Amino acid sequence: MTAAPSRAPTYFQPRLKSFATSNTSSQSASAATNPKSPISRPNTPATRSSNRTLPADPLSERATIFLVRRVLCSHLGDKGRNTPAPVEELLPPLTSSNEVDLQLYAFIAIIIKEFVYTWYGKISPDHVFVEEVVKIIAHCTRALEQRLRKVDLENLLFDELPELLDVHVKSYRAAHYTPNPGPIETDPHEIYHSTWPFPALSPVPHEEDVSSIKEQAENEAVYRQLLVQGVLAVLLPTEDLENECLTTLVGQIFSEMILGGGIGGKACEPWLLWDGITKIAEVIQARLPKTKAQTRVDRSNSDPKGSIRPSSSKGKTRAGLRWKIEKTFWLVLQYAFVAFTTIRVMIVSIATSSSLPSRVTQPVKITGSEKSTDQMDVLNISRLETHANGRVILPKQPILSMKLWSCVSNLLDLDIRMPWLGATASMLQWGALMGPGKLGDVDGMLDKLLSNGINKHVLDASLLPMMLRNMRAAVFPNNTLGPPRITPTAAEELLIRRRCAETLLSLVPERIQDVYFGRDKERRVGEVEEVLNIFSDRYCNKHLLYGIVELIIVRLMPELADKGIEELWEERLN
Repeated sequence: MTAAPSRAPTYFQPRLKSFATSNTSSQSASAATNPKSPISRPNTPATRSSNRTLPADPLSERATIFLVRRVLCSHLGDKGRNTPAPVEELLPPLTSSNEVDLQLYAFIAIIIKEFVYTWYGKISPDHVFVEEVVKIIAHCTRALEQRLRKVDLENLLFDELPELLDVHVKSYRAAHYTPNPGPIETDPHEIYHSTWPFPALSPVPHEEDVSSIKEQAENEAVYRQLLVQGVLAVLLPTEDLENECLTTLVGQIFSEMILGGGIGGKACEPWLLWDGITKIAEVIQARLPKTKAQTRVDRSNSDPKGSIRPSSSKGKTRAGLRWKIEKTFWLVLQYAFVAFTTIRVMIVSIATSSSLPSRVTQPVKITGSEKSTDQMDVLNISRLETHANGRVILPKQPILSMKLWSCVSNLLDLDIRMPWLGATASMLQWGALMGPGKLGDVDGMLDKLLSNGINKHVLDASLLPMMLRNMRAAVFPNNTLGPPRITPTAAEELLIRRRCAETLLSLVPERIQDVYFGRDKERRVGEVEEVLNIFSDRYCNKHLLYGIVELIIVRLMPELADKGIEELWEERLN
C-alpha cells in the first residue's frame, strides 16, 4: 500500500499566507490524486479564527516602523545581529522626540516612495542619493526645532494669525457684499486684491483673458521658488548648498509638491476647507466630556410617558406634577453644582496663580554695584535690540488684548447681532486690563492663568505625534498616495458646507443657539453657513494661506525679512 505523501508542519509556513481556502483546496487536490490518503478533518471555527489574520492598521506603530524600514532602511542590513536595530539608530534624528521623528519619517518615506523612486529607480539602484536627501531634510528639521523654541507661539497663534484671518474676513465681505447696483458692479477679485495686495497673485486672473491667467501662474511659481530657496539658504550648511543637484531636487519637492500642489492647490478649495473644519470639529466634539449634571438634566427632560402610563385624567395630572417637581429639583441641583464648581475654581485659581511661571523674561541680575531704574531700562533695551541678529524683540502683550477676541467678534458679527453683548465684553476687557489690580495685564493673575491653560491644552508637545498621525491618515490613506478625490459638484459643495455648519452648531449648547440665532433650526444653520462663506472663493483663500505660510516662515527665519534671497546665497557661498 502506498504511503501518504509527507507534508511539512504548518508552523513552517508563513502566517500571512495561511488562508482557510488554500488549505481546503490543497486537501481536496491531495485526496483526488491519492484516494487512499487520509482525509483531514475540516477546520473548526476555533481553527479558522486562529488562522485568519486581521488586517494591520496602517497607522499603528508597527506598520509605521515597517514602512520606514522598507523604504529608507532596506539597504542597511542587520547582519550579525539577533534583533534588528531600532530606526532611530539607522536614521539621523529629525527632532528631539522619537515619536515625532517616527511620524515625520513616515511622511518622508511615502513621499520618496511615491515621487522619487518612481523615476530615480529607473536611473540607478543605489540609495546614496536618497540618503543625502534624508540628511538634508534632517538638518532642516533640527534647525527649525531650535528656531521654534525661540518663537513666541502664544503671540503667533492668538494675535498674528487671527489678525490675518480678520483681514481676510473684512476684505472678503467688502468685495462680495458691495452695496452698489448692477450697472457699476466691480469684480470681487479686483476689490479683494486691492485691499490685500499680494505680488505673487497679480495680475488678477480673468477667465476671458488667458494671458492674465498664465502670467499670474508664472508669478506664483517664481514666488514659491524664491520662498523655498530662501529657507534653504538659511537652514542648510554650506557644503549642502554647494551641491546644486540636491538643492534643486529638494527645492522642487517643497515648492511644487508641497506649496504648489498642497497649499496653493487643493488646500485653497472651499469644499476642502469646509471638510477640514468639519473633521476638526468632530475631533473636538469627541473629546468633550459630558458632565454628570448635564446627564441628569437630559434624564429629567426625557419624556415621562414611556415609564408612566396613567389610566385616568387624575393620574395624568399627578404624573405631570411629579415630573415638574423632579425637573425643578434637578435644575436647582444643577445650578448649585455649577455655582459650587465656579467658586471652587476661582479659589484654586487665586491660590495657584502666584506659583505659575512668569511670562516675562527675567532681567539679568547685576552684582557688584546697584543700578538705578533708568540704567536698568537702558540695559534691558540694549539686550532686546542685540537679540536675534539685531532685530528688536517687542515685549509680550496681555492675552486679553490679542487679536483673537476681535477676530471672533467680527467673524460672528457680534456688534451687529448683539451690540450690548459686544459692549459688555469690551467693558469687562478694559476693566481686567486697566482696572484695580490689572488682573488681565501681563503677568497678572488672569493673564498667567490663561497662559498656563494655553500651554497645557493647546501647545502641549505630546499632541504633536497624534496630529501628524491623523494628518498622514487624511493625506496618505493606507500609507500610499490615494486616488485623487473627485471634485464635488456645486450641489455637493452646498451639502459639505451644510454638514460643516451643523457640526459646528453641535459644539454650542442649545440654549445659547436659541438666544443668539433663534429657535428655528434652519435659520441657525443658514446663519453659520453665511459665516462659512468667507472660504467660498478659491482666489481669496490663496491670499490667506500664502499669508499664513509667509508669516510662519518669517517668524522662524527673521533673516528673510531683512535681506533678499540673492544676498543670503552670496553670504553663505562667499
